Amino acid sequence: MPTALIAEDEPLLAEELADTLAKLWPDLAIVARARDGIEAVRMVEQHAPDVVFLDIQMPGMTGLDVAKQLGSRAHIVFVTAFDQYAIAAFEQGAVDYVLKPVAVSRLATAVGRVKDRLGRSPPDLSGLLRDLAAHRTDGRNYLRWVNASVGQTIKLITVEEICYFKADSKYTLVVTPNAESLIKKPIKELSDELDPAQFWQIHRSTLVNVNFVAGVTRDLRGHLQLKLKQRSESLPVSESYTHLFRQM
Repeated sequence: MPTALIAEDEPLLAEELADTLAKLWPDLAIVARARDGIEAVRMVEQHAPDVVFLDIQMPGMTGLDVAKQLGSRAHIVFVTAFDQYAIAAFEQGAVDYVLKPVAVSRLATAVGRVKDRLGRSPPDLSGLLRDLAAHRTDGRNYLRWVNASVGQTIKLITVEEICYFKADSKYTLVVTPNAESLIKKPIKELSDELDPAQFWQIHRSTLVNVNFVAGVTRDLRGHLQLKLKQRSESLPVSESYTHLFRQM
């Protein structure tokens, strides 16, 4: 019976991945779950799994650091939020990946590929890992997704689909083109964790995704208002942030 380790620091995502794998690959035994990179390395030493489903962004050690430690001891499927360069690199290597949020069809493809490779030794990923490390921008791992409450459901939302964040009492409103949901992470914490090239603070209570900015107008009092793509509302810009839009 083939064995696997799931290394994922978000318990809900780890549970979802395990449940989906049980349906797609009933013969696969999940022998352990790790909540951080250091624990993942220790559990691989202990259980020697055939496959590791490895989250790239984990505390302690990143998934790339873990993969470097593991060498060729296990087949690896990287679990990652959207990163265009990383995906291009994975497509060129003898390794598979799934994107968060995990799609059943994509995981099924990864499972099929891993099954085909189980009879062979795991590939040497040292070249791929060096290539990925060389193209990291400033060494920071920016926030790629949030877990948001929609009614009684917890939904994983990638930051690429978020139009803006807005402080709402003790919660923060997460606004996408077609929905609104809530998280408990404050705006100040989000501003430190999001890529500043993608999310601009335009008010003490608002962070906007620049990819959703359609234009800038002035209201009757001369204050700047942002028009958004795929949303009908406008967002006010505080005086201290108007310099961001002088060339628009």
